Amino acid sequence: MAAAAATTNPSSSYSPHTFNKYLTNPHPIHRPFLLKLKHDRNKLQSVRCSQFDPPPSKLSAAVNSDFTDRTSSSSSCSSSIDFLTLCHSLKTTKRKGWVNHGIEGPESIADHMYRMSLMALISGDLPGINRERCIKIAIVHDIAEAIVGDITPSDGVPKAEKSRLEQAALNEMCDVLGGGMRAEEIKELWREYEDNASLEANLVKDFDKVEMILQALEYETEHDRVLDEFFHSTAGKFQTEIGKSWAAEIIARRNSRLAKKLN
Repeated sequence: MAAAAATTNPSSSYSPHTFNKYLTNPHPIHRPFLLKLKHDRNKLQSVRCSQFDPPPSKLSAAVNSDFTDRTSSSSSCSSSIDFLTLCHSLKTTKRKGWVNHGIEGPESIADHMYRMSLMALISGDLPGINRERCIKIAIVHDIAEAIVGDITPSDGVPKAEKSRLEQAALNEMCDVLGGGMRAEEIKELWREYEDNASLEANLVKDFDKVEMILQALEYETEHDRVLDEFFHSTAGKFQTEIGKSWAAEIIARRNSRLAKKLN
């Protein structure tokens, strides 16, 4: 959750030792699963394939081909469910910026990505923008947090190290998926967002900030709080016209609410 910059904890300095938890045990539920995949991958593959008896040598080429297809299909299904199971933590991991501010029942990482995807869906057709690609980028931009969790500036992790950790996590997740075209697409979309390398990435970066300040306004209203930090951290950082206009609308609504409270 990138906008927690104003809550940096001086006592939370980064070191590879203290931050190693993100690699060794980021989520207790899923880490044993990852370790099993990592250390017993060959065994797992053998188990998957052994559910089919080897075809006798007298079987025709057609039967052999069918056996191969069924084995491949079984492996693909298993990899897909493994990947989706790993992604479960995106639904249960709460966004740390809200946790740090004591928000009760805060949104999850998946909640955040879902509304960003809706933003891309309703934004309409924009010159030079592939809206479908924006939706895909929104869906995967925080996907590595399934393993590393929501790293914020308050954790004291340098930006380059955060990117390295997330890249390593993404690679592991794509290995779990079994590689292939879809895994490569996820990597490409994630890197495009990370590098801010396209008009689509520019827009989704803006959606990331817009979604955060909209959520901040909602929490301010729901919990009668003032969450200035999230608005200050995004001020002047929007790259696109739609990002600027949506942010301006949110800020106008916030200012109106604050003005009413003073009266």
